[in-house]
Amino acid sequence: MSDTRRRFMIQAGLISGVAAMIPALARSAGQALLHPTPAETEGPFYPVMPQKDKDFDLTRIDGKSGVARGKIIVVEGAVLDTQGKPIEDATVDLWQANAAGRYRHPRDRNSAPLDPNFQGWAIVPSGKQGGFRFKTVFPGAYPASMFWTRPPHIHFKVSKPGYVSLTTQMYFPGQALNDSDLLLRDKSPAERKLMIAERISEEPETYHYNIILQ
Repeated sequence: MSDTRRRFMIQAGLISGVAAMIPALARSAGQALLHPTPAETEGPFYPVMPQKDKDFDLTRIDGKSGVARGKIIVVEGAVLDTQGKPIEDATVDLWQANAAGRYRHPRDRNSAPLDPNFQGWAIVPSGKQGGFRFKTVFPGAYPASMFWTRPPHIHFKVSKPGYVSLTTQMYFPGQALNDSDLLLRDKSPAERKLMIAERISEEPETYHYNIILQ
């Protein structure tokens, strides 16, 4: 075989090899890693008052017969890694204001009333498929300053050995105060999308929210 013929065969083989790799590379590119959920400030109202009841139903307190005031909602989702795989037994720590916008915290000076039947705080593990689901009330907006009213939101602190612990806030879709919130507005449009839950059901009113850990 002449040198010219040999070079042609080698070049043809290289081209066909690269061509064969393109679909595999495209498939690999299509399986992009998920973006981690953006971190957010813990805020000043992480619970400090001890309580035994920290289960998945925030609308009732163990030992009391009353039900929390406000619109009862369900929040469900999953804790996932950046490859989309579920993270089992992650610690899902969440807290929020009551329906009137008041935290059960000694530093909250909001004049809105406390709700003696609202649990306000839960710590639950994620399930085998990374899932979590809890029952609560729609949190009220509240004044952060004379010029800033915080929109309804729920705080999350999620951790699991081997992953980067995350503190973030989940917001609700369709809230006018989202557009003026100083914290949410500081995020990029893509980050804001990751922090706003999706409403998936009316009865009961249910929101879906995935949390992605690095």
